Amino acid sequence: MFNLAPAVTVLGLICVAIFAIETFWMSIDQQVWLMVHFAFLPIRYSGQFALDAYAFISPVTYSFLHGSWGHLLVNMIWLAAFGSPLANRIGSARFVLFWVAGALAAVGLHYLLYPSSAVPLVGASGSISAMMGAAARFAFRVDRRQPKPAFTGPVLPVSLVVKSRSVVVFLGVWMVANVVTGLMSGTVVNGPQIAWEAHIGGFLLGFFGIQFFDRPPARRQAHFPS
Repeated sequence: MFNLAPAVTVLGLICVAIFAIETFWMSIDQQVWLMVHFAFLPIRYSGQFALDAYAFISPVTYSFLHGSWGHLLVNMIWLAAFGSPLANRIGSARFVLFWVAGALAAVGLHYLLYPSSAVPLVGASGSISAMMGAAARFAFRVDRRQPKPAFTGPVLPVSLVVKSRSVVVFLGVWMVANVVTGLMSGTVVNGPQIAWEAHIGGFLLGFFGIQFFDRPPARRQAHFPS
């Protein structure tokens, strides 16, 4: 907790503040307005509605909204665990861009699967799943000698990553847990549903795209000597 990267702290506080305001100070009508305008609604892009400014910002703003305190808490725990090492490595600006890219990848896959859905998609899970995918490409290497540990060394080739037992186990457990929790969430009447397919979209972005957000080797070595 004491090693939280500044970017992680700021993004986490934004998520907490928005949900607190929504819960304690907004009426039901105002909460509905918030969901309609800032959550991701696939049906918005079906051609039945005119595209407005919210249609262009909601594929990102949805990642700052959450459905419950439990939903928020779980996401903030995973954000701290996987986000801080990544943010310490790539820097705040690149980390924010990575968050946005993960959010877009998550809704992109969700939209491809459910283009006519009117169910709002909310939560930072897509962006955090991207961070988990990025972690796998480092094989979870952390330099404990640093005051703020970060993933160390170059981004590993996929051919090497899949030979790591810890990474393969992580990938398997993550995928099974993601699918099972997602499918089980749909069995409760009127209960929240977990968009597990969106998580996969974010994860794939992080796994295959982290090298495009990484610092150049010279700058990385200057910040994190081996």
